[in-house]
Amino acid sequence: MSQITYAQRYTISVMLEQKHKVVTIANCLEKDKSVIYREIRRNQDKRSGEYRYDLAERKCRERHKKKNKHIKFTYEHKEEIEELLRKDYSPEQVVGVLKKNGKSCVSHERIYQHIWSNKKRKGTLHMHLRRQGRRYKKRGSSNDTRGIIKNRTLIDARPSIVEKRKRFGDLEMDLIIGKNHKSSILTINDRASGVLKMTKVPSKKSQVITNAINDLLKEWKPYLQTITTDNGKEFAGHEQVAAFLGMDYYFAHPYHSWERGSNENLNGLIRQYFKKGMDFNLITEDELKRVETKLNNRPRKRFNFENPMFVMNQLLFNNKVAFMT
Repeated sequence: MSQITYAQRYTISVMLEQKHKVVTIANCLEKDKSVIYREIRRNQDKRSGEYRYDLAERKCRERHKKKNKHIKFTYEHKEEIEELLRKDYSPEQVVGVLKKNGKSCVSHERIYQHIWSNKKRKGTLHMHLRRQGRRYKKRGSSNDTRGIIKNRTLIDARPSIVEKRKRFGDLEMDLIIGKNHKSSILTINDRASGVLKMTKVPSKKSQVITNAINDLLKEWKPYLQTITTDNGKEFAGHEQVAAFLGMDYYFAHPYHSWERGSNENLNGLIRQYFKKGMDFNLITEDELKRVETKLNNRPRKRFNFENPMFVMNQLLFNNKVAFMT
């Protein structure tokens, strides 16, 4: 590629300040010297003749914004898009991140077309999608055989502020079940920031789950407000959790998974890495932490393509900032 990147502009700026010749700079960046000459000429300060990487980057972005583009899915576009797809970004996230960085991009629909075309050619891009191209199954109703948890408070009593997703500390929680129901992953997410915490649990016994919840959330204790789960008997220790963490505990209505929509969606993202039928006993804590970190740093459309960790820090330490679209 002949295009100059931000990092390369920084190198040019530093080497010029150190009085290196253009030919030396070109050799260092593995570019033709004409590319470096053109970069300096186009993006230097017109008044002083000085080349600064920050000014050069701004000038380049402004030119890209102003010029009329008939975007084509060029080889360079494909390379950059496929690199982000292989990081498990969704097509919408790819478009959002590229636009945020001032780069041109095709639509997310065109990226999906590219993925399906790649799949027909025995490519693997579709394997980086959340569902690897599988269709959603329709959910039918079934009888509840799990019983009723004692002293539960239904979601109807939950404060309305939780729905607004404006504060940190309103959590949702669930279990992802492994092969033969022998082990599970406990997943907890903050509704406002989308930040995820998860850990393996050896069984669904309520005391095991209660201990895991308290251990996983104790460092967030000063910030916690509410938590919402489904009606699984594994959450029968809800009163212990509420007392230990100093938060209010609510239960969604049976078979109303949309009342915990953020958690349901996040569990779907986690299943991209830990498939159904997988023996969770084979997963190491390092692997679990790697996926947790990856999802917490993946840009989200609803935050204008900021990532959950960034949003969490803003909610905790800079409440004036809003990210919702």
